[in-house]
Amino acid sequence: MRIGYARVSTVEQNLDLQLDALKTSQCKRIYEEHASGQNPERPELVNCLKALRPGDVLVVWRLDRLGRNLPDLVRIAGELEQRKVGLESITEKIETVSSTGKLVFHPFFCARRVRAERNP
Repeated sequence: MRIGYARVSTVEQNLDLQLDALKTSQCKRIYEEHASGQNPERPELVNCLKALRPGDVLVVWRLDRLGRNLPDLVRIAGELEQRKVGLESITEKIETVSSTGKLVFHPFFCARRVRAERNP
């Protein structure tokens, strides 16, 4: 199943562009969040991640909607990989479902593993 996650930083911003893209991308369920990316409290992201099952694909409009920073994004992507959940970014055209997509995203997974080994 394709599950979408959309986030804007403030209540004044709207999710329309992201929601349209996620619907066009055939997401069956979309989690919507109004929270700063710097805010570690993102309950809809937590709910979204809990809902994902092996074989599902998490779809985001852009990767910066998912992670607060690169280490956070790498952590989330690594956790998805371990759970056999794909990741797709519509704007950057990055995905981890195909062999080619995994190859392109592999350096991020490696960076996560190296950091984990250095800081057990």
